[in-house]
Amino acid sequence: MIVVLAALSGALAVAAGALGAHGAEGKAAEWLRTGGQYQLAHALAALLAVQLRAVGAGWLFVIGGAIFAGTLYLMAFGLPRWLGAITPIGGALLIAGWLWLAWSAARG
Repeated sequence: MIVVLAALSGALAVAAGALGAHGAEGKAAEWLRTGGQYQLAHALAALLAVQLRAVGAGWLFVIGGAIFAGTLYLMAFGLPRWLGAITPIGGALLIAGWLWLAWSAARG
């Protein structure tokens, strides 16, 4: 399931990045590009985590990426800026995913 979600996340990230580069202006474009970059990087990280049998890290990457990028996307489409207060939760989950991956690798 993580692989499916990571693949869908990657597709959404590319679409958001393209929209940010070609169809949006100002802050909205910036949010779309930033969300797309982080979401794509963490979709790939989730696939790596699955290969390394660090499934918990994979889930953190998928969920954290969805929260982080998703709130930026929603704000880019005009939803309230208070959603920006939720964005760091996604970022914290992404950091936790990297720490989980490091811990898993150190354990061998």
